[in-house]
Amino acid sequence: MQTTNTVLMIRPTRFSFNQDTAANNRFQRPATVAEDVQLKALAEFDGYVAALRRHGVEVLVHNDREAPHTPDSIFPNNWWSSHPDGTLVLYPMQGHNRRLERDKGVLDGLLGEYRVEQLLDLSSLEEQEVFLEGTGSMVLDRQQRICYAGYSTRTHAQALDKLVTHLGYELCAFNAVDRQGVAIYHTNVMMSVGTRLAVACLASLPHSGERTALRERLETSGKQVIALNWEQLESFAGNMLEVHSAAGEPLLVMSRTAWQSLDANQRRLIEAHTTPLPVNIDTIERIGGGSARCMLAEVFLPRQGGSACLATISGLDR
Repeated sequence: MQTTNTVLMIRPTRFSFNQDTAANNRFQRPATVAEDVQLKALAEFDGYVAALRRHGVEVLVHNDREAPHTPDSIFPNNWWSSHPDGTLVLYPMQGHNRRLERDKGVLDGLLGEYRVEQLLDLSSLEEQEVFLEGTGSMVLDRQQRICYAGYSTRTHAQALDKLVTHLGYELCAFNAVDRQGVAIYHTNVMMSVGTRLAVACLASLPHSGERTALRERLETSGKQVIALNWEQLESFAGNMLEVHSAAGEPLLVMSRTAWQSLDANQRRLIEAHTTPLPVNIDTIERIGGGSARCMLAEVFLPRQGGSACLATISGLDR
């Protein structure tokens, strides 16, 4: 199944501009001097959760701890992912303060509700300066078992090879840059893959061969492609995520900034396949440099009745 009805979100306590990640996240913007960023982010977060729940999405909310200070905790999809066979993956993070997010109790609640059969821990690759930041670095077609990834300082070939080999995915990798020619830090900023639709800024692939190969791979896998322009990329229109309601209705979640950037034909295509769900996260986008998809960690693990047990701990990161 490509989509899930259950997502985990982290309610912020000290959301702020992260100097540790700003060097290569060109979407981040510092706050104004008098701006209460935490208060605004909290209101946007609560509104986002409420919108998802109104549309029948199960949202698991974890309240972040104040210490240690992890300003990007609100973006949990980068350091872990889950899979229907019971695999839980931990990823190597470039930002030093982002690595601390793994030790703040986020997964404790999951281990009581869901069954984890195997832990694939790639986090020790950080010692080698090798990084792969979860479903930020990768966009997964879970139906066709294709991993789309744009190389960057946060998305390294060595880690990608380990991940796709273990999960049994085909890798479709490429180079993607912004309009200034700088590598885009996360793949999920420039593309999204749903059940029937794919959204991608093909213009961000400077090599024509890679650009053609990406479009063809998306189309041959059964996706209708919506091509984004530079302005739409910069409005986070690539950072969408398809989920579904309890009744099975497909929902395409995005920020209102992203939705407002789309033209009438693009909106009609989305509405033909899904129900669009735009949310107001203006402050979070601007200060954090991430958008609606980044705030959602998909839960694909099977539910369980008893206590959790990690049956296998992978040594692929050694």
